[in-house]
Amino acid sequence: MKSICVYCGSNPGSRPDYVEAARTLGTAIAARGITLVYGGAKVGCMGAVADAALAAGGKVVGIIPRALVEKEIAHEGLTESLVVGSMHERKRLMADRSDAFVALPGGIGTLEEIFEMWTWAQLGHHAKPCALYDVAGFYGPLVGFLDHQVTEGFVRPGHRGMLIVEREPEPLFTAFETYEAPVVVKWIGREER
Repeated sequence: MKSICVYCGSNPGSRPDYVEAARTLGTAIAARGITLVYGGAKVGCMGAVADAALAAGGKVVGIIPRALVEKEIAHEGLTESLVVGSMHERKRLMADRSDAFVALPGGIGTLEEIFEMWTWAQLGHHAKPCALYDVAGFYGPLVGFLDHQVTEGFVRPGHRGMLIVEREPEPLFTAFETYEAPVVVKWIGREER
């Protein structure tokens, strides 16, 4: 694994645990010689993960749409900074440049980004692992709802199992290193082919 994409908030959140977890993850990524790919901002959890990776001697690639350069306050001290024309370009480039995806706590954009990568995996567009980094139980209610979708017949257990949920870097990296994309028919009610 050469690079990991981290999705997270441009806000710090209401608990110091969120920024601290971003720092811990950034440091752990750099310690393994893995390149951090992220959204390119210098504020909130985004800035914390990038700064920690850089401080630990890691490589950090920031990808940010031109329209967000001023709003998200683009980080100017990265190993590589890419300014793109749209959110679609940003997400595609982040996907292309990454071997795995993890979402720290964040807002709507964070959820949209990790869900898109998980959806692409479900549809077989890539075989890269996707994960939620569940800091202080932040993702607990969401994980409960995702399990509810399985119970209600909208998501196959194999597809639900594709989304890794971890609370610490070591088990997260182990899950990434041992991940094998399942071959599961998407549509429930159709026979396996």
